[in-house]
Amino acid sequence: MSIFRRGKKAEQAESASADQVSEVDTPDLVEDPTGDGDEGSPVAAGAAASDDNAAGDDGAVADRTAGEGPYDASEVDGPTGRLDLGALWIVGVPGMELRLEVEESTQNVVGATAVLEDSAVQLQAFAAPKTLGIWDDIRSEIAASIVSQGGTADEQRGAFGIELRTRMPSAGPDGRTVFAPARFVGVDGPRWFLRAVFSGRAAIDEEAATPLMEMVRKTVVVRGDAAMAPRELLPLRLPQEVTGSDTEDDDDEGQPSGRSADDLNPFERGPEITEVR
Repeated sequence: MSIFRRGKKAEQAESASADQVSEVDTPDLVEDPTGDGDEGSPVAAGAAASDDNAAGDDGAVADRTAGEGPYDASEVDGPTGRLDLGALWIVGVPGMELRLEVEESTQNVVGATAVLEDSAVQLQAFAAPKTLGIWDDIRSEIAASIVSQGGTADEQRGAFGIELRTRMPSAGPDGRTVFAPARFVGVDGPRWFLRAVFSGRAAIDEEAATPLMEMVRKTVVVRGDAAMAPRELLPLRLPQEVTGSDTEDDDDEGQPSGRSADDLNPFERGPEITEVR
């Protein structure tokens, strides 16, 4: 597995691709200063579910607690065998490249994208309330945003419950409409939410997605004890193994970015489906 940090030039080169999905994952931030989602907060209003079944009927929490991951840090014996990125501990896949996405203005790491051949998956973890999952709400908001932009969004049952298969339209170089597929997977954990967005071949091909899906399943989320608003991005950092040696820029301290699920785009453009009119 090779690791590199995405610098300013790479970010600029990808700006056109990011613009294509600029509002795909922009659900409104639900404010809860405690980060707990206790009764009476906007997050918990109207929620009658207990901690055991708060995620609803989509099976997301049940699948996660089946002992197969993704894991909470309390469920594993440290990051041994995984790359420590702060809020995420991940297992490498042979031949995989790991791209750490850095916010230019703050130099904070805001996401990690694993690339394997012509497939990729972006991983980001967010704070969530104690008493209910947030994937149901986020999923419906992503779908509504995509459809409003002329794309398509279909719910399907996958390895971690209900996921979202999407296609975002844009104008191709010859003026025809092309569609970039993406696959949104969400996992509700104890006071955290893990989002995995598959692009490239993995967005449309189960066989290509399998090794990256297993990497997601083995991922550990480190929520920490700090009070955070639901949907606030959990802080990532450069791994000790590459800090100061294998990166393009200077070291980062991995401080919280203050970013939320509302601010963060998915990643690079994958294969496109051309619509002939």
